[in-house]
Amino acid sequence: MAQKISFPAIDGAPASGELALPEQEDRAPAVVLIHEWWGISDHLRSLLDRLAGAGFVALAPDLYHGKSTRDPAEASQLMNALDWERALLEISGAVYFLVDHPRVNGHVGAVGFCMGGALCFSAAATIPRLGAAVPFYGIPSKATDYSKVKAPILAHFAARDTWAKPALAEALQRELAAGGQPMELHVYDADHAFMNDTRPEVHHPPAEVLLRGRRPGRGRRPDVCTFRRAR
Repeated sequence: MAQKISFPAIDGAPASGELALPEQEDRAPAVVLIHEWWGISDHLRSLLDRLAGAGFVALAPDLYHGKSTRDPAEASQLMNALDWERALLEISGAVYFLVDHPRVNGHVGAVGFCMGGALCFSAAATIPRLGAAVPFYGIPSKATDYSKVKAPILAHFAARDTWAKPALAEALQRELAAGGQPMELHVYDADHAFMNDTRPEVHHPPAEVLLRGRRPGRGRRPDVCTFRRAR
């Protein structure tokens, strides 16, 4: 069960989020879970629980500072009003909070969905301590210096996505490859938000993630999670 916590953003400003711990008492790898445009939702809390159940220390920073919604129009307003740079400072603070956490073994990766997927890409380019990045169906619209990416990236996109289009992910993959940066890309025969099992109209069970307790780390493939390919 996730608990609300406070931690400092990388610039020292206050930040908050929800933290879930695995049952075992030994030190474990950690994941920063970056939320969709809905904010911290019950679905996101279920992902925190799943990550903890798979043996990770999982932290979801609350980038909307207490706000969340189920209404797409309001979610769009919240996302468009988000201070992107402030969000990255808070995500960075979450990474370093986990690095120093007594239950964490020093390995920290990030997973993000939709808006969180876009932020996950930006985090890979701006947070040197991040060991792996696993973005789902999100591409940053903000300028991002991908030459600074060091962590391996494992990206997941949907063939029928009209927002985070696979062609955009493929172009980014080529850009990263030209700079010698690793990015593994999987495209599923699914719609945007196919991982959200609270939305039956888009949820795609064949592409459902299987969480495993493998350690993300610099220079390794981004095996924070293991995935089934859609059939």
